[in-house]
Amino acid sequence: MGVKHITRPHLWGNSDVAMSRYFALYFTQLCWLAFGVYLLQHAYWPSSCKPESIIEVYTCSIRLADNRGWIESTLMTWLWSTPLLVMLEVSRRWQHYQSVKASRR
Repeated sequence: MGVKHITRPHLWGNSDVAMSRYFALYFTQLCWLAFGVYLLQHAYWPSSCKPESIIEVYTCSIRLADNRGWIESTLMTWLWSTPLLVMLEVSRRWQHYQSVKASRR
């Protein structure tokens, strides 16, 4: 008596995506960016650091948690998580590109 092995096709992330999913994906990305703009406009920056460029925003973001407000804490989290999310998506796309390139050989 053994367990019957059921095989399923390997389609995780490889099947066609419907147009509604593309819309949902891009709508979510647009909302994520709009949320970041909202946080940047409403955050209270410490007096010791008033950023004027994107590099200064990241160097000053460490001090945002000192104010203990939810907007500042959320902005710091948003600033540091967004590049990581972008890098994860790029690496996922790169791996898919490499596997497609290898299968064409």
